[in-house]
Amino acid sequence: IQDSAKVLQAHGLEAMELQAKEGLGLINGTQFMAAYAVKLVQRFQNCLDNADIIAAMNIEALAGSMRPFHPGLHRIRPHDGCIYVAERLRALLQGSEIMDSHINCGRVQDPYSLRCIPQVHGASRNAYLHLKQITETEINSVTDNPILLDAENIISGGNFHGQPIALPLDYAAFAMAEIGNISDRRMYLALEGKYEGIPKLLMKDTGLNSGYMIPQYTAAALVTENKSLCFPASADSIPTSMGQEDHVSMGSVSARKSYKIVQNLEQILGIELLYAAQGLDFRRPLKSSTYVDACHTYLRTKIPHRTKDDLFINELAIVIETVRSGRLVEIVEEVTKQKEGVLEGKTQKNFGVY
Repeated sequence: IQDSAKVLQAHGLEAMELQAKEGLGLINGTQFMAAYAVKLVQRFQNCLDNADIIAAMNIEALAGSMRPFHPGLHRIRPHDGCIYVAERLRALLQGSEIMDSHINCGRVQDPYSLRCIPQVHGASRNAYLHLKQITETEINSVTDNPILLDAENIISGGNFHGQPIALPLDYAAFAMAEIGNISDRRMYLALEGKYEGIPKLLMKDTGLNSGYMIPQYTAAALVTENKSLCFPASADSIPTSMGQEDHVSMGSVSARKSYKIVQNLEQILGIELLYAAQGLDFRRPLKSSTYVDACHTYLRTKIPHRTKDDLFINELAIVIETVRSGRLVEIVEEVTKQKEGVLEGKTQKNFGVY
């Protein structure tokens, strides 16, 4: 933090002199909400993209079924987000030796956290898209008051009211929290040791070793914090200004809470990534899909397979930064270019996520 006058002087710049109403335009509640929303849209999309990739890794690690992602299943309940995620998972898992190895196994169906990924991730993508559309409208709008339309029309209106963006911000909060909820459940499945080939606590030599138990404690705490942040601030209003401002959106609170949730979500997904990589190691020498293998190989250049207890703090920092930086998304895009656009399907263009 530096004195702004010195920074401006160092760059040969002059301070802007605000004219009538410009100061309010910079500090008004709707500008505050819009600024948060722009960053939230970016980080929310990154989390959604990571969530699909990490879930695909965990599906392989836990020998889950691809049948719940069948296109016919989603055509008869055609929510855009669900269709998109199912298509994405099919592409991410295509060609996996691990998936082919248990096609005729005796498991009837997977737990919801594997089987219902398109429905849960897809619903959150719908919420993301709604926030994205509202934010694009908001940052290209006039939210001043009064408004001078022309010489005859000077109107004291309500364009400054934050409700149009406050509601989507709260909606996004629920949607992000749910991605964290289902991510944590997949981690717990990985720890239970009930899937053939995957040892309890993701480590063969437990007893004195607690394996990967403790990072899930962290995820559980973050998931719980996110739940506590999900009260919709836009459902509340406290009158001010002698009753003149008798209904407000409280959207600035929605924005700050939502931003904290997405920060927590990045950490939750990072922990799931750590678990997915460890689980995949136990499926070798079978090969993963090209996408999953590329992501797993990258992660193994950063952190090793664990055989005994140690501090996780350094590894957690690496996997969380891997999620936040979007590195897995970049890897998938690089592989996609090599595979001539397997993920560039019709649904992606229609859904408008990218």
